[in-house]
Amino acid sequence: MRILVVQNSPGSGIGRLSNWLAEDGAVVELVSGVNLPDTLQGYHGVILLGGGFMPDNDERGPWLPKERELTQQALDQRIPLLGICLGEQVLAHVAGGEVTESSGETERGSVGIDLLPAAAEDPLFASLAGQQLRMIQNHKDSVTALPDDAVLLGTNEACKVQAFRIGDCAWGVQFHPEADAYRIRGWNESSLAEDGIDRAALAEAAEAEAPENERQSRELARSFVAQVKAFAEGN
Repeated sequence: MRILVVQNSPGSGIGRLSNWLAEDGAVVELVSGVNLPDTLQGYHGVILLGGGFMPDNDERGPWLPKERELTQQALDQRIPLLGICLGEQVLAHVAGGEVTESSGETERGSVGIDLLPAAAEDPLFASLAGQQLRMIQNHKDSVTALPDDAVLLGTNEACKVQAFRIGDCAWGVQFHPEADAYRIRGWNESSLAEDGIDRAALAEAAEAEAPENERQSRELARSFVAQVKAFAEGN
């Protein structure tokens, strides 16, 4: 099982997903945006990581046109895809949704996410149905209109689109299952302070919820690898 993981920004790495995916039998190929392959031939899954810019900001991310092409390939070929933060926004953009810069749906730190009834029958979220997710967030842009054929799976009051699925094999999540609570202590303290946020307090609150966050994030990773395995066995 080969999973292509696209790193869009030096500060948005694969984190704990690297070990989890390997533990479940996947071979992870982490590539920077500038080193994207031309096709998904030979891959059985795709993960698009985060980054602090819009999914069509080709000036800041000159590799984004190719990333969007690969996203469309995954949709066309039904290759399991998980988009995280910017990756979620790339998926929404490619599929015909709307992403808004500085949308007013800013979130920082550990955030609660409510799973909707559709999550109970979703391959990625079914095992977590009935729970409130506790996930790390760090965004100011967001998906503000879903593609017509998307299924909304998770939401909260601060940001409507927290998780969605397109078809039966592509998911977008606004939150960061790859990031643990301790990553917050490395965030830019002065930038947070300008927004009236105390980094230490933000980190302490997240660390108190770290066990639940890790359990739920690990379950999501396991469920995604199960989808990759099913695709690999069928191809």
